[in-house]
Amino acid sequence: MKFILFTSLLLMVAAMAQEMKRSIPYVENGHERHVLDVYSPANAKNLPVVFWIHGGGWQSGDKANVQEKPAWFTKKGFVFVSINHRLLPEVEMDVLVRDVAKAFGWMHKHIAEYGGDPQRVLVGGHSSGAQLATLICTDDRYLKAEGVSFKDLIGCVPVDGDTYDIPAIIETAETRLRVHGMPMPKYGHRLKFGNDPAKHIDFSAVTHVAKGKNIPPFLIIHVADHPDNSIQAKRFEAALKPAEIPVTIFGGKETNHSKINALIGTEGDATTQALEEFVRKVKGKSR
Repeated sequence: MKFILFTSLLLMVAAMAQEMKRSIPYVENGHERHVLDVYSPANAKNLPVVFWIHGGGWQSGDKANVQEKPAWFTKKGFVFVSINHRLLPEVEMDVLVRDVAKAFGWMHKHIAEYGGDPQRVLVGGHSSGAQLATLICTDDRYLKAEGVSFKDLIGCVPVDGDTYDIPAIIETAETRLRVHGMPMPKYGHRLKFGNDPAKHIDFSAVTHVAKGKNIPPFLIIHVADHPDNSIQAKRFEAALKPAEIPVTIFGGKETNHSKINALIGTEGDATTQALEEFVRKVKGKSR
């Protein structure tokens, strides 16, 4: 009986520490995936915000796949927002990216109602979400269309993406298959991003990096022993540095693509330690 009461008390404390609002529509009368979740600390007011984009190859994934991140960030004094967007191939990539921007625009207008500060937003995402996060933080056309300025961004944390330079990953992957006599993928990056070299360039975050745009600081997280994701992280870092955009790159060891994301927010995790240091630097900033 004592154990049951103690467990119930712990659950009540956890519920009091974090409030969650699920599947809030960010487009009026929109698609079923035009929804987002908001996690707020109890009595939140004017706190910085995390805007998180799930992975899944742009074809799958869900806003609920956030593991320990909401609990970790809310304990650090953030409001955490996790979004859904429409998926390939139901919509094309440009429509999908605009869904992400629309979710950000709704968040920017309404997050104060949930205790968040719309002028201090940290953008993050895993895998395909990493590409989307970096794109909306470097190509200002998407957020401008929603009435949002890069000045409202305090940082960006892409986790183990491989598409910051899309032409490079297409060439790398297709060359690997060709020299080994293997068939080309039926729906690989070339097709996902529009089967048009101009679109491949335009959807690449490295294309849009430039000094003086108020692009936020970056923490680029990747699996250290994955050759494609590592070189893409370094490629992106190499684009940011000459533009004088603060950038930290962290390679997780003895991990993999799913694990490096799933363990963020857990005790003793090296990636979480790198994130904590980055968050400490950017949390109080007003740009």
